[in-house]
Parts: sequence; structure tokens; C-alpha cells
Amino acid sequence: MSARDILIAPLTPEAFAPFGTVIDKAAVAPRPMNAGKARRYHDLAEVPVAGEGSRVVIGHVEAEPYALPLSLSLVERHPLGAQAFVPLSPAPFLVVVCPDEDGRPGRPRAFLTAPGHGVCYGLNVWHGVLTPLNAPQDFLVIDRGGPGSNLEEHVFEEPWTILPPNAA
Repeated sequence: MSARDILIAPLTPEAFAPFGTVIDKAAVAPRPMNAGKARRYHDLAEVPVAGEGSRVVIGHVEAEPYALPLSLSLVERHPLGAQAFVPLSPAPFLVVVCPDEDGRPGRPRAFLTAPGHGVCYGLNVWHGVLTPLNAPQDFLVIDRGGPGSNLEEHVFEEPWTILPPNAA
């Protein structure tokens, strides 16, 4: 392994807490609705937005798969709104985040979601692009709509390499 290699770790609420929230229905007790014919798992994550005229919007993303090892050269962040990704299938996907170091992304961390888990990146958190593995995958994306620029991208001078967890 080189100094620019990042091993993928399992996604846990504790490990991901500095970057946002793991969306996991097992984390809350369901409450019945629709005369007991449905269960609601309420308040799984907040999606804060900032700026005049801001609103929370829901979109649908069809994402093509990536292969491992993955060359990571770009991360992004959203200064005016959090961003949540909820998979529409149980397939795990790759989540890459970076701590902020004086306005620039630090060393990336890579996580693999458990089947059915989603993520909500906190406001202004550096993260990789939506990264399904092995097959195309659809997601609901919940983020900010409204005026103002809500995207900042950073290209690394030298890419990082994301390795599968068993590559060590």
C-alpha cells in the first residue's frame, strides 16, 4: 500500500458522525399509520438548508457503477444545504468523505454502506461523487433548491486510490 491508498471501512453512525448522518430505519422504532397497514420510520435525518429562498427538494438519480480500485481525483461540498442519498435497492454503495482542513479537503475516508442504508452529508462537508459498485443503482436525493451557488469542487493535485477492504 502507498501513502495515497485509502481502505474502505464499514459505514457506522459513529465513524460517519463528523460528516453527517447514516440513514438507517433500524435506528428508530416504527410507528403505525394507515390503520395499521403501514409503518413509518420518522425523522431519520435532517436536511438543513441556508439562504433566502432556499427549500428542500427531492430528486431521482440513476447512477452508473464504478470499479475498484477507484482513482479519486475530485470531491465536492455544498455550502448552502445538506445532501441526502437514499438507495432504492438494498445494494451497498461507496461513500467517500474528507475532513475540512482550513477550507480544503483533508485525507479522504471511504466507507461501504450496509444494504439499504443511505447517508446525509452535513452542510459544507467534502464528499466524493455518488458511487454505486458492480451495477447501476437508483437513488432518491434530498437536497437544497433555490438561488445561490451550492457547489464547490476540489481537484486533488495527485489522485488518491480507494482500495477494497481486503486489499491490506
